[in-house]
Amino acid sequence: MVQRQFPKPAEVMEFLKIKLPEFGKEARLRKAYTVADLRKIAQRRTPAAAFDYTDGAADQELSMTRARQAFEDIEFHPDVLAPAPEVSTETQILGGPSAMPFGIAPTGFTRLMQTEGETAGAGAAGAAGIPFTLSTLGTTSIEGVKAANPHGRNWFQLYVMRDREISYGLVERAAKAGFDTLQFTVDTPIAGNRLRDGRNGFSIPPQLSLGTIANALPRPWWWIDFLTTPKLEFASLSSTGGTVGDLLNSAMDPTISYDDLKTIRELWPGKIVIKGVQNVPDAVKLIEHGVDGIILSNHGGRQLDRAPIPFRLLPQVVKEVGADATIMVDTGIMNGQDIVASMALGAKFTLVGRAYLYGLMAGGREGVDRMIEILSAEIRRTMALLGVSSIEELEPRHVTQLTRLVPVGSAR
Repeated sequence: MVQRQFPKPAEVMEFLKIKLPEFGKEARLRKAYTVADLRKIAQRRTPAAAFDYTDGAADQELSMTRARQAFEDIEFHPDVLAPAPEVSTETQILGGPSAMPFGIAPTGFTRLMQTEGETAGAGAAGAAGIPFTLSTLGTTSIEGVKAANPHGRNWFQLYVMRDREISYGLVERAAKAGFDTLQFTVDTPIAGNRLRDGRNGFSIPPQLSLGTIANALPRPWWWIDFLTTPKLEFASLSSTGGTVGDLLNSAMDPTISYDDLKTIRELWPGKIVIKGVQNVPDAVKLIEHGVDGIILSNHGGRQLDRAPIPFRLLPQVVKEVGADATIMVDTGIMNGQDIVASMALGAKFTLVGRAYLYGLMAGGREGVDRMIEILSAEIRRTMALLGVSSIEELEPRHVTQLTRLVPVGSAR
């Protein structure tokens, strides 16, 4: 029988320590333990049109959903009695160092998500020792990003536009500013069918309507920031009227070809990688044309719906061309475990886009810092639990890709 006694007041008081509620940005971000938590905060603080531009994808959003599901459908295989008391996440990518095996992907119209925009992203990346990528459709100039991240690694993402001279000028400016890698994007000949944007009436710049006003009432801070900070400036576009699709279709050129790649290769003095590769034959052909690397990506599911899943494609591409070029992957990464799995299956690096923007919308520069902190902790924890001390120790044997818990073939 359990012996019972009357509670002693001193012991009861030990359990009655009242924790006062905390408010403000710091408290808000401290309560975010995952990127999904940052997403929830971002949704509460951002008008629907801007949030959905980030959160949404093309058509039925199957490409995005399947990409995330592919990362969920993996099984890790840890080594036991393999101590990893000190874990190093450092890696080498495209001729330079990165403190972690991920960088920030290029995102367009970023200051519409939160007014600090690319300045926050570049500054956070520089502080963390990881690369930052500026989009052609970014809302901070090439020189502005360099000023925000003067000693870190800056990359530039290039769309080859109808007016080729605009693209050539951007290449020259990025090189002059010391950007060391160019991401030549090839999966956007025209804009994808992003239904959320159409339904929200999302345009650049935002247009006020009864719907947007009603949605803005609980989020006055967003509009205050937007209206009291400098006007949006794009890296390349001089006209900013219309929907996002209108802007893309007026700027992009569906006739881009290997001739354009040859020209850009001649103009660019640094490393060049091709972003948007979605099959093995294209990967092989691009390597034959002398690129330094490729990024397996379906543009975050924002272009062709039902496109190939980059993470699923990774082992095949690594098997064919991994010895000849740097293979990177993006789309669907929401957890440090996704990054560890990618590295184990042969990727040399990964890029995060939405995760970065969720952090930005949740808390500006501090929110991006928190996103990086979350992913870094998840990477380190996963590596320690797998029994590996460095990125180089990760191997295909550490991961099995599953399709609804059924293994699929992979390169081993």
